Amino acid sequence: MSRGERPMSRDRFERGLFRVLRPVVIAFLFVITAFPFFYMVTLSVRDIQELILDPGSLWPRAFTLDTYADVLTRQGFLTFLRNSAIVSVASVAVTLLISIPGAYAVARLRFFGRRQVHFLFLAVYLFPAIVLAIPLFVFFTMIRLRGSLAGLVLVYIAQTVPVTVYMLRNYFETVPRSVEEAAAIDGCTTLSTIWRVVLPLSKPALMATGLYAFMIAWNEFLFALLFLVDRRENWTVSLGLSQLAGSIEIPTTVLMAGSVVLTLPIVIVFFAGERLLTEGLTAGAEKG
Repeated sequence: MSRGERPMSRDRFERGLFRVLRPVVIAFLFVITAFPFFYMVTLSVRDIQELILDPGSLWPRAFTLDTYADVLTRQGFLTFLRNSAIVSVASVAVTLLISIPGAYAVARLRFFGRRQVHFLFLAVYLFPAIVLAIPLFVFFTMIRLRGSLAGLVLVYIAQTVPVTVYMLRNYFETVPRSVEEAAAIDGCTTLSTIWRVVLPLSKPALMATGLYAFMIAWNEFLFALLFLVDRRENWTVSLGLSQLAGSIEIPTTVLMAGSVVLTLPIVIVFFAGERLLTEGLTAGAEKG
């Protein structure tokens, strides 16, 4: 090394290394994450005869949508999609309707046992779903809600409300009290303050919790199987997909088409609300 050259500092070396490794790591993670979905999509648009003759090919020679026509019509996935949409949207709407005032009360109001109530909500997740399955099955059979979409919505609401209250409570605590006090001076009641002030400021958190509740209701299988198995017209998409997976008569390409149909709505909703979702997941991590 010549006298005029200065040795590279550790900081410069680390910065240069991270600058090189960052795109490499991102590309690697993207490939291993996206490849299963890519392979699922390519299988779903291949002809079954081509798949049998060349099972190792990653790219189909000819594309066909007959598998999707089979899934949506012959296998009944149009009805399953409608049922899943009804259950998921209803679960999200009622969950937010209950969670918003509940989370605001835990975040803002002072009452005896406030901290205990807060942790009791999360205590629900100490119990595995299978432990609650039999009591719920017996109870819903007694009240004649087994086999109905309304009964399934009630179960999903009970699953999602505790954690959505926890998530929204953390976000509501970051909303400045001065904004709410100004609304109170202007004559707003507590409910009007929540509606006009807190909710517009909480759109990212509402998006995050709403998507969380939607994903649970859309993908859940155990309770859907338990309550709806004897009424095929009320099946959800997850139940329909399990039927395809359990049948030896269903070609792999049709099964993959059903998997795409199950996955695609979640992907669309996620990317549609990506910005609000990211803000909602990071909000509440620090108090500002």
